[in-house]
Amino acid sequence: MFLKKVALISAIAVMTGSAATACEISARVSIVGNEFPAIQTVGAGAQECSGAEVSTNLTKDHQSINVPGMQGNPAEYTSAIVANSSIVALMNEDVIRPLDDLVAKHGKDLQSSQLIKIDGKVMAVAFMANAQHLMYRSDVLDQIGVEPPSTYEDMLAAAQMIRDQGIMDNPIGGAYASGWNLAQEFNNMFLGYGGSHFKAGTAEPSVNNAAGVQTLEMMKSLSAYMNPDFLTHDSNATNAEYRAGNIALLNMWGSRAASQTTADGVTDAVKNGHAIAGPMTVGGGSAPASTLWWDGWTVAKNISDEEAEATFIALVNAIRPSKMEDEAIRTQAVWLIDGYQPTDAAIGVFEAAKMGTTPYPMLPYMGLLHSALGNELSDFMQGKESAEQALADVEAAYVAAAKEKGFLN
Repeated sequence: MFLKKVALISAIAVMTGSAATACEISARVSIVGNEFPAIQTVGAGAQECSGAEVSTNLTKDHQSINVPGMQGNPAEYTSAIVANSSIVALMNEDVIRPLDDLVAKHGKDLQSSQLIKIDGKVMAVAFMANAQHLMYRSDVLDQIGVEPPSTYEDMLAAAQMIRDQGIMDNPIGGAYASGWNLAQEFNNMFLGYGGSHFKAGTAEPSVNNAAGVQTLEMMKSLSAYMNPDFLTHDSNATNAEYRAGNIALLNMWGSRAASQTTADGVTDAVKNGHAIAGPMTVGGGSAPASTLWWDGWTVAKNISDEEAEATFIALVNAIRPSKMEDEAIRTQAVWLIDGYQPTDAAIGVFEAAKMGTTPYPMLPYMGLLHSALGNELSDFMQGKESAEQALADVEAAYVAAAKEKGFLN
């Protein structure tokens, strides 16, 4: 099931705010999620509640611990903060509960576009939109006399000029760390080339084809202008390279945009030259080589109703409309919250929505393909096998996993 683009676009329109109310809870709350600034703000907002303990475990390893942490009875975590992709694993393992009754009781400040419905039931509450898009050093591009790239081909040409002029040795950054990040970069580029991950109406994979080969060839070309250790660079490491002034062009998450120049150790050159644009296209296509996302929170199934209600109340408090009166918070994300008004840092995500970027697919078997891509593409990126062989390995690994889970016969 997909989050409709029209709903996401309408949700990031200018909204009006309302007053906050006190937050009192009577049972424990335990939250697991990613670690970027907007989610840290949500975690801190939940911890403003009094009456019972609210704990958070915000870590880049959240996707490997949220399912095991919610499978116990009682579950270790009462909530997992998720996105389009990661909610699927929780649904497949039946560890989160429908929220319709809690929305009716405590969700008066929630927008209808925040309610993520799967099979007619509210299974998550979205609080922000996200997409990967171009970030760049305007001063460096001015130095070589080119406009910000609108295509990946333009990015390669600019990178060559930057290298030729001795400005930077490896001017491109990308979250190409082996595993989830590398697979996501494939997904972005594959959609830009017009690919479709599965044969229409089926769970059969469809990546070992011309679009898949073109995707890997472009990724390999880009990696030639990256730090030689690019297969170890996740978003944190890539952003550190950018903030240090080592790279000038990168495809990065909009949720990171506001903190690019505010983190400790950012050089003055980066602060003054930092700029944002929409996602790039590739191969002469019109579809952005990116995916549109939402981030939101869930409530565990294997906990008491009292803990579920406390968790819902605390997280609604964390995304209450009055939070949008705080400028520092407002700049952290494209919030799907009543009262949000767009900031300069939101330009890239807004452009992604306007360009018709494809939402990341909320299909029950997409996670298996994502994992197969992450596990099988490194050998190609290191020159150890052909694109066709790597993609054949991906499909074989996916088919085995999909058969085990019952998605394929």
